[in-house]
Amino acid sequence: MATLVSSQTYIYHCHISKQALYQAKESYSPRRFSRHNHRERLHFPPRLTITRKQLPLSFNTVCFAADEPSEISADARIRSEVLSPFRSVRMFFYLAFIASGSLGGLIATSRLIGALANPARSGEVLEIVKGLGIDIGAASLFAFLYFNENKTKNAQMARLSREENLAKLKMRVEENNKVISVGDLRGIARLVICAGPAEFIEEAFNRSKEFTQGLVERGVVVVAYATDGNSPVLEFDETDIVDEEISQRRKRLWRVTPVFVPEWEKWLNEQKKLANVSSDSPVYLSLRLDGRVRASGVGYPPWQAFVAQLPPVKGIWTGLLDGMDGRV
Repeated sequence: MATLVSSQTYIYHCHISKQALYQAKESYSPRRFSRHNHRERLHFPPRLTITRKQLPLSFNTVCFAADEPSEISADARIRSEVLSPFRSVRMFFYLAFIASGSLGGLIATSRLIGALANPARSGEVLEIVKGLGIDIGAASLFAFLYFNENKTKNAQMARLSREENLAKLKMRVEENNKVISVGDLRGIARLVICAGPAEFIEEAFNRSKEFTQGLVERGVVVVAYATDGNSPVLEFDETDIVDEEISQRRKRLWRVTPVFVPEWEKWLNEQKKLANVSSDSPVYLSLRLDGRVRASGVGYPPWQAFVAQLPPVKGIWTGLLDGMDGRV
């Protein structure tokens, strides 16, 4: 009986010792990863998520957005590169010459300081000053050319962007009641936009009677936009025009009207504001075949000048004089 108790006691002590040894070994060894305990041993930082609400809008961003009149479209940038293909090259060389002149000026300044500090090099002062003056003059000249070129580029981009916005405005063709955009008539017609009260549109219509044939031959199409909301009365009956063919030509000349009037009003008000013209002044805009603004002014369109300056869209000169719409 005593032997059995001692054996059980020995087995119990061995089990306790083995368990203590295993716990001690486990405390000094790196803990293993398992699907049960990896969440307790690894503490990853929370995932960083940035939303629009967490990004405060800075004052500089607001000012930049306010300074931009409209977003420059890709078409406007492409047209700017086509119109001035060597502008980027010129601006690159201007920057290179500015950097060269600035570096030369820094070197000349250090040499001048050393010559002034050393009486033995006093004879070099005059030559160093001449070189410094040349470097400063060259850097100033090319800086002026660069900023002038950049100003011209920005003005051209803004103008082309406004013309692209104009090309998106919608019109309705009275013949088939089809809605098209101004850009759809590029290369087809020269638009003349008459914007003013209904009485202004009617008077412009009457003044264009004697030049109807010449205007139609030159691809002119008039967009009559009554800013007062009234519909102008345009008489096409044969009592005033004997020839029925000329009557049809007059209908072709005055066959489109603007739709989505608020968009037209917004675009015209921006143009008037840039030109320092009052918002209630009647104006006209003449477009080239490529959609660019050829001429604009306050008052009635100069129909006679259009007939004298614009080449016809048909005949032996077709295609050769398409771009001869006058200076933009």
